[in-house]
Amino acid sequence: MNVIIVEDEFAAGENIKSILKRLEPDIYIIDIFDTVSSTVTWLRSNPAPDLIFMDIQLADGISFTIFECVTVETPIIFTTAYDEYAIRAFEVNSIDYLLKPISIEAVEKALDKFKKLSQTGIQQTIQNLEHFFRPKEYVKRVLVPVHDKIIPIKTEQIAYFYNTNGVNELITKDNKHYSMDKSLDALMESLDPSSFFRANRQFIISKDCIENMTIWFDNRLLINMTMEVPERIYVSKNKAAVFKKWFASV
Repeated sequence: MNVIIVEDEFAAGENIKSILKRLEPDIYIIDIFDTVSSTVTWLRSNPAPDLIFMDIQLADGISFTIFECVTVETPIIFTTAYDEYAIRAFEVNSIDYLLKPISIEAVEKALDKFKKLSQTGIQQTIQNLEHFFRPKEYVKRVLVPVHDKIIPIKTEQIAYFYNTNGVNELITKDNKHYSMDKSLDALMESLDPSSFFRANRQFIISKDCIENMTIWFDNRLLINMTMEVPERIYVSKNKAAVFKKWFASV
């Protein structure tokens, strides 16, 4: 069985190589590649291997870019250091994975599974995972109904979203108010989380419109905006650390 390993961590690549040799002495490790570009170059000019071990994150980008550049018809065992949320996506899409640090038992189990996987199943799981890990695109404009028209409001013009008595509003930096059909939960899903923060049940706030914060008596944070707001904006004690990290980020 001919195998290539796509892994940008030297120790991790050597570990997989060592485990494979122990499990299947006749296996041939063709090479270990640490970038998207070197993997694509090799796949374009060489016969397909029998199996590929592939890390998700490589030195020059995410490994799913490989599938946009070259057709891959080889079974793939992905390796990952992603958290539990991402791992559940692997399970839902019925593809095997190895969670770092990689054990011999995990490799043995993955090999057994991939030997039974059909070619159609391989391609489908690649497509599903590519969709899952592709960077999400966030809205640039929010559409708001005004009488018989729909008005686009650029996200950089938005100061905050506010919910009161079940009514949702969008407020711009020049203090214009627009009623919204969408819930704050649905809005937050479409907004860039580097620019907007769900402070509490009433507010989604723009980073650009935060002047400072005050540490409140129960370790909540009082958020002081650059403009008047209909009520005080508090971030709970449990979310305070997350908020400060978000606010300090670029």
